[in-house]
Amino acid sequence: MLTVALVGRPNVGKSTLFNRLVGRRIAIVDDTPGVTRDRRMGEARLGNLRFNVVDTAGLEEIEDPSDLNARMQAQTRTAIDDADLVLFMIDGRAGITPSDEHFADLLRRVETPVVVVVNKCEGRAGDMGLAEAWGLGLGEPMPLSAAHGDHTSDLYDVLSAHGAAHAEALEDAAAAEAEAAAARRRAAARAGAEGAEAEELAEHGPREVGLDDFDDDGSDVDIDEDADEETLAAAEERAMAEIGRQKALQIAIVGRPNAGKSTLMNHLLGEERVLTGPEAGITRDAIAVDWLHAGRRIRLIDTAGMRRKARIDDRIEKMSVDETLRAIRFAHVVVLMIDAERGLEKQDMTIARLIVDEGRALVLAVNKWDTVTDADAFMTELRRRMSHVMPQVKGVPVVTISALAGHNTDRLIDACFDIYRIWNRRVSTGRLNRWLERMTENYPPPMANGRRLRLRYITQIKTRPPGFAIFVSQPKELPDSYVRYVVNGLRDSFDLPGVPVRVVLRTSENPFADRKKKR
Repeated sequence: MLTVALVGRPNVGKSTLFNRLVGRRIAIVDDTPGVTRDRRMGEARLGNLRFNVVDTAGLEEIEDPSDLNARMQAQTRTAIDDADLVLFMIDGRAGITPSDEHFADLLRRVETPVVVVVNKCEGRAGDMGLAEAWGLGLGEPMPLSAAHGDHTSDLYDVLSAHGAAHAEALEDAAAAEAEAAAARRRAAARAGAEGAEAEELAEHGPREVGLDDFDDDGSDVDIDEDADEETLAAAEERAMAEIGRQKALQIAIVGRPNAGKSTLMNHLLGEERVLTGPEAGITRDAIAVDWLHAGRRIRLIDTAGMRRKARIDDRIEKMSVDETLRAIRFAHVVVLMIDAERGLEKQDMTIARLIVDEGRALVLAVNKWDTVTDADAFMTELRRRMSHVMPQVKGVPVVTISALAGHNTDRLIDACFDIYRIWNRRVSTGRLNRWLERMTENYPPPMANGRRLRLRYITQIKTRPPGFAIFVSQPKELPDSYVRYVVNGLRDSFDLPGVPVRVVLRTSENPFADRKKKR
């Protein structure tokens, strides 16, 4: 598939065109220059054309090779080298600037074909810039209005021509590639990879996706109340077997700024895929990448750091946090990164509660563990605070890692699969009701209105997270303390540590209620 990179100086409309081509508002768009920092890929569609499009950070002249702008431009240069076609975008209203001329000189030296796109050409607003663009020496410029969709037919013609040339080049190399692909398939089979998706990942490496490309997370999966234990166990095994074949385990990495989220992402992928550095708040967009780990499909999502709401006064940061919240809602498992140098702070607990309220499976990753001097005291205090502040998710897995050194990262991924299995756990109705009978015998429910409350029946109605319905004689009168007793019993008896357990109280309909009203 043709890969098209959008490059240009800041605020010329690259992210606006990216969103139009992918058909969704994925990239953050704002009038502030330099909003985009990481390169982002999406599957684009224009008429009957299908291609990959890459949004990049704005090109700026570099004064210090070690600063953030230099690292951003390195990401852009990688996108140019990997692309089959570069669309060099300029602002038609502003005309050609010295920065445009500087980067046009850079693009003349690359092997990738370059097309100059003069954006903001709605009406006659960009005529001056369109005329000046001929002087860049990159061929005939093309007018466009990314915001309004004007001149997209011209863009279609350009992409069609380059797509045809790209397809012809691929056909010429088909014979040699067939032999190489067969070798890769054999290597993937030896590594335990399965299916066509595993083959694709083995051939091409990690593949980026947008948040709207996520699989349905299957939250609130209905349970057959009449299913026996063997049937439910088989269903649970099928859910786990899907991971590594058709569906990916969707893992969002979240936490406070500078906790090491992007560093972990890069280590797991084995490349400098997202920007990292000592500066807090580098990541703005939520970047999702498909990845194959030991034959199992995973979709990793790097997110922007989340500060306390009272401290957020920047519009861009607010949009970044909204993207993070959206990533949490789409994820199966959420890894909450904690900076060991700072310990478990109030903001960490706020993020953890948000994850649990969304019903996601939670894993705590304590990063920079190599800096901790008293490991036992640290873990004791962390577990004490978690059990005190979030008793509703007792047993959350905690993994100590060093994202920079790669320490324990495999164990972290294993913990994500383990908690995902628990998140999908199913229990038969017969087993639940035998358990409920024992629970009420050991600790009978209290009296209400002169009668003892009766818990008549329990059944699991949902998974992801596990949800149960209990039929009670007077649901409104059952105290919260007894509900907590039931939830804790469910968690302990059916091995449900670390995931939210939801209980809904219901009552059986009274067949004589209408008759009483008539009287």
